[in-house]
Amino acid sequence: MQRFGCTPAELLALAVLATGSLAGLGLVWLAAGPGTVPAAAPAPTATASQDPLAVTEAEVVVHVTGRVAAPGVYTLPGGSRVADALAAAGGPLPKAALEALNLARPLVDGEQLLVGDVPSGAPPASASPTVPPASGVPPSAPAATPGATPAAAPVSLNQATAAELELLPEIGPVLAERIISHREQIGGFTAVEQLRDVSGIGEKTFQAMAGLVTP
Repeated sequence: MQRFGCTPAELLALAVLATGSLAGLGLVWLAAGPGTVPAAAPAPTATASQDPLAVTEAEVVVHVTGRVAAPGVYTLPGGSRVADALAAAGGPLPKAALEALNLARPLVDGEQLLVGDVPSGAPPASASPTVPPASGVPPSAPAATPGATPAAAPVSLNQATAAELELLPEIGPVLAERIISHREQIGGFTAVEQLRDVSGIGEKTFQAMAGLVTP
C-alpha cells in the first residue's frame, strides 16, 4: 500500500541523499573554520621623501648690477655660480671689486648680485706750485729744487724774483742770481735769446727753459 505516493525504496534513497548533503556541508564548514576573517590587503609601503635641499631648481633668476658691462635680470640654469652670472652680464668692468665676491658660490633664485668698485687707496695728487702774477710778489715765495717742477705760467725775466726763477728747470740759486745780475747790467731783457749771454746757461739749459719764460 502506497501512503505518500512513493515506494519504500524511493523514500530510503531520498533519506540517504539528504544525509549525504548535510554531511558535505558540515565538512566544508569545518574546513573553513568558524570566524575566519578575510586577509587584509597589505598596507602600502611608505617611500622615503626626497630632501628638498637636494633638489636643484631648473632655473634661477638673478639681478646683476654695478660694475658689469650689461647690468640686468638674467635667467640661468639651476646650479649656476656667481661667475656664470657675471659672464651672462658681459663680464666685469675695469676696477670691479671681484675680491669682495665669492665667484664659486651657487646662485639663489631671486637674489641681487652687486659688483662694486675697487676702493681708491691712492693719496690725492699734490698741487703743483704756481707762480704769482708779475704785478705782485708774495711776502715769502717757497724755495724750489733746481729743475724739480716747471713754472705753471710763463715767468717774466724782467720781473721775476730769484725764488721764481728757481722754479724753472735747470735753474738753481746761482743761475737765478746771475740772470738777475745780467738783467740789471743790460737794463732788462728784450728777447728770451739773451739768456744765452748769461754765464753758466748752455744750450741744454736754454732749451729746457726757453718756452717757460718771457722778456
